[in-house]
Amino acid sequence: MDDEEREKLITQIASALPFPKEIENDFAAFTADTVMGGLWSRMGIAPRERSMITIAALTALDRPHELEIHLGLGIDNGLSREEICEVIMHMAVYGGWPVAVEAMRTAKQVFEARDEG
Repeated sequence: MDDEEREKLITQIASALPFPKEIENDFAAFTADTVMGGLWSRMGIAPRERSMITIAALTALDRPHELEIHLGLGIDNGLSREEICEVIMHMAVYGGWPVAVEAMRTAKQVFEARDEG
């Protein structure tokens, strides 16, 4: 990732996540360098599959705010809505029914927002 791409990514992260203004750019840069630059850019798993894994983990951990972001990224990385719903349904057994219901609620909101805008 070149400097221009890095700065664009930092701006996207800063606008998507609820960081306090006092640390917004530093935390966004930290996220860009460690998570996006270090983990998501690795060659072993494609972004599409990384999105699927992340959606499953965030569902099981009951992290709806992060899930909302990653549902959109999952779509952008090539996951269909049906695939996303299947991942969440799969988590009902392995992560628990209540977290899967909450994740479906979040998915519905993300899908509806995408349909509107």
